[in-house]
Amino acid sequence: MPRCKLWIVWLNLGLVLCAFSAAAQSQQPPAVPGAKSGPPDALGTGVSAGGHLPDQLPGSISGTVVDQTGAGIAGARVKLSREDQSPDQEVLSGDAGEFSFASVAPGPFQLTITSPGFTTKSSSGILPSGETYTVKQIALALATAATEVRVVPSPTEVAEDQIKVEEKQRVLGVVPNFYVTYDHHAVPLAPKQKFELAWKTIVDPVTFGVTGVIAGIQQAQNDFSGYGQGAQGYAKRFGASYADAVTGTIIGSAILPSLLKQDPRYFYKGTGSKRSRILYAIANSVICKGDNGHWQANYSGILGTLAAGGISNLYYPAKNRDGAELTFENTLIGIGETAAVNLLQEFLIRRLTPNAPHHEPVDP
Repeated sequence: MPRCKLWIVWLNLGLVLCAFSAAAQSQQPPAVPGAKSGPPDALGTGVSAGGHLPDQLPGSISGTVVDQTGAGIAGARVKLSREDQSPDQEVLSGDAGEFSFASVAPGPFQLTITSPGFTTKSSSGILPSGETYTVKQIALALATAATEVRVVPSPTEVAEDQIKVEEKQRVLGVVPNFYVTYDHHAVPLAPKQKFELAWKTIVDPVTFGVTGVIAGIQQAQNDFSGYGQGAQGYAKRFGASYADAVTGTIIGSAILPSLLKQDPRYFYKGTGSKRSRILYAIANSVICKGDNGHWQANYSGILGTLAAGGISNLYYPAKNRDGAELTFENTLIGIGETAAVNLLQEFLIRRLTPNAPHHEPVDP
């Protein structure tokens, strides 16, 4: 081949190669100054193939626990909780109430502070990366002590309440029926209460009314003729009859029951067969319940009747004064009258007493 033609071929070949090289370079992206060499990631971003953000640095949390006066609380338990799954951490506050947590991962956190005698308190915040977070001073309030106080009334107070109930017991709403208890849990009366109940009985208006009726009947029958007739005779009969009621009540229902520690009241039974209730009522004319809760001979009632009969010899006319034999006879009559009244109490009087409480009956 001629040399000129060979030169032209080589020239054309060089031009083609240059053109091909320029085209290839135009298809690649321009180089970025400072960029690392290497293949691009699949997303075409600058994040590393692992997809991790730059590492965050741990920090610390500190603070102080104080009371309402501002004094530090030593030994307070401070618990650090986080929203992630990391375990809780606990520390105790120092002598001045100070506390701290080291090497804590950044992010939201919550503190729970407890101490005996104080209310529990919480505090929360966000710990920045690599920083020390100082919690605002945490003041604990004193815990309110919840104390249950049971007030148990004394036996005297309970008995006082029972007396108030008994003082409302009136047959047909009029006649006093104070010496009956329908409460089988009735506690013994204190000596002072026995005297108070006796006093309220003898000064009750019905007592004066009944005494007046008795004196009128005695005068109409000319009983105790030594007193004579007229207003003066009636007054003497009234005084003697009222003196009988006073001495019998004070001695038999207050003085002797206090000395002998016996209860002057009738304890209503209310259950069982009719026969058992009859026997119970009759027996209670000669027995009574002691302040110790046991049944015993009714020395108070029997001796009280004898004493009242003996004292009556001081104010009755000489020719009408009872001898010792008659005094004992009257005592037996009094026991019979008590038995009759007890039977009425057991079967009738409660029905006629509007304010009688509905307690469980008393067992003998």
